Amino acid sequence: MQELLTQSWSWWFSGLVIAATMFVLLFFGRTFGFSSNMRTICSMAGAGKKVSFFDFDWKAQRWNLYFLVGSLIGGWIAGTFMNPNMPVQISEATISDLSLLGFSEPAGLQPDEMFGREAILSIKGFALLALGGLMVGFGTRYAGGCTSGHAISGLSNLQFPSFLAVIGFFAGGLLMTHVFFPYIF
Repeated sequence: MQELLTQSWSWWFSGLVIAATMFVLLFFGRTFGFSSNMRTICSMAGAGKKVSFFDFDWKAQRWNLYFLVGSLIGGWIAGTFMNPNMPVQISEATISDLSLLGFSEPAGLQPDEMFGREAILSIKGFALLALGGLMVGFGTRYAGGCTSGHAISGLSNLQFPSFLAVIGFFAGGLLMTHVFFPYIF
């Protein structure tokens, strides 16, 4: 059983699971998205008393909090017990492109040159992570949701604003990868 769980699964299986999840959520009138959990947590902590944006019935979003906690626990279980020493599998072309920018072949989930202790404690590394975090937070709030919420839930509901947001996510990703990333590194 462990061998079945620890091997790579086909893309179509993941697609079927996501589609089934979306049908269930649509049936029960729910929408999916991780970024809404931050609003729910702030509301639980009492932020609704000071900011009207957080003044809503957070108990109606409990199911999404369960999903968030389950995702964290599932990630920990997978990383701890299911082949924790398995190297990251990325294409040779990606490894070649990253080496041109000064990155070594990744031994973990992210390159040490960007996320290692030495990089994070440098002024450039800290500034990049802080600025990136602020931009992601602003973009998520400005777009009214995150990539999973818009690309999975919003497109499943045929929402045109989600379609525009997904186009923006892809355009921003391409712009960062091909224009800004080479200049930063």
